Amino acid sequence: MNVDVNAIFQIAGIGIIIAMIHTVLKQMGKEDMAHWVTVIGFVVVLFMVVSLLDTLFKEIKTIFLFQ
Repeated sequence: MNVDVNAIFQIAGIGIIIAMIHTVLKQMGKEDMAHWVTVIGFVVVLFMVVSLLDTLFKEIKTIFLFQ
């Protein structure tokens, strides 16, 4: 099974960008908008992780069922 290092870097990059946007919006006085940006970033990363977990479980299924 290949370890997809690109996915880890994508998740880290999204986290850094979201943190910067959150900081800028918070300093501009738009705390509620900053929180929404953080929630949206979390949801995007959550979907990425779910798709990676789906791939992992399919790989485990093929290994143990010998398909």
